[in-house]
Amino acid sequence: MAKLFEETRINGMILKNRLIRSATWEGMCEPDGRPTPKLMECYADLARGGVGLLISGCTFVRMDGKGFPGQMGIQTEAFSAEMKVLTATVHDQGGSICMQLHHAGGQTSAGTMGSQPVAPSAVAVAQFAETPAELSVEDIAALVELFSAGAKRARGYGFDAVQLHAAHGYLINQFLSPLTNRRSDIYGGSVENRCRFLMEIYRGIRGAVGKDFPVLVKLNGADNLDGGLGAADALHAAMALDKEGIDAIEVSAGTPASGDLSPVRPGSVAGKQEAFNLSHAGVIKKSVSCPVMTVGGIRSTEVAEEILRKDEADYISLSRPFIREPGLAKRWQSGDRAPATCISCNGCFKPALKEGGIYCVLEKLAQEKGESLT
Repeated sequence: MAKLFEETRINGMILKNRLIRSATWEGMCEPDGRPTPKLMECYADLARGGVGLLISGCTFVRMDGKGFPGQMGIQTEAFSAEMKVLTATVHDQGGSICMQLHHAGGQTSAGTMGSQPVAPSAVAVAQFAETPAELSVEDIAALVELFSAGAKRARGYGFDAVQLHAAHGYLINQFLSPLTNRRSDIYGGSVENRCRFLMEIYRGIRGAVGKDFPVLVKLNGADNLDGGLGAADALHAAMALDKEGIDAIEVSAGTPASGDLSPVRPGSVAGKQEAFNLSHAGVIKKSVSCPVMTVGGIRSTEVAEEILRKDEADYISLSRPFIREPGLAKRWQSGDRAPATCISCNGCFKPALKEGGIYCVLEKLAQEKGESLT
């Protein structure tokens, strides 16, 4: 039976436990995407805190794919020195780090990245702030090359793996979704065609980094949105990736337009809304041979260990709890199995917009009062 704190490997990458820091936008980079010392300190804390694998915040492969202020970029070699320091900082603390490759597609704004957003189709839907421009076949090919180039840079900079962000309504997910993909060419229509962009990116990356470098994907098990990606098509995508050699699939669900079923749900605490994407992860786990990660509201070791015991997933991914407690993994491993102290209020993301970086606002308030909530 899989244990939460046993050492495992994903295509040669050693993970000292089955806890994953799921990709989290930190807002700690320069406007062009250059990592800052503040981000390096954040990652050092997470690595020191004992998490098995640290997946970076979403990292755009082209400037028009930037979705958030302070987001990291991999669109140029100009950041090589900072990137090498970033990975060395994690490795010095005994951690492993994976870069998440990302393009926001239509789920951004001209104000954020400086031009009209692009997407599979020029459609006005709730998840888009403005109507995007439709990508040409030539631009799709260029983006495939940029994902490959980003992955190759990441490996050269010392990252231990890369992950494709194919969830949460961003560009790859937009191609998968019938709601946002209305194309009539080879990239639209059938599920095979809607998966084409994802599969071309994966193949390009595999060719760029080789067979011995871990390539992961974050995939929606469903968009939880009328007309969006459904569970059957998500399973098709997962099985296609598995057949071609993907090294792990992290299963999430929802988009910012999914209401109460969005990827980031307030009120997830121990015993309430825990593991809210597990049903999707379980379906995919039964149909693929690669490891599966589940993310979404997990706050207690009891739930995490039960998931592993039932073989519903191979790894447990968390995001907001590690903002509140970077040392959560080490605390749990030491024997203090009290649930994560995160109350899922989502207040941690507001400082990234106003102050240049996420942090737990409740913890900071307590510290200012001479108290501690952890």
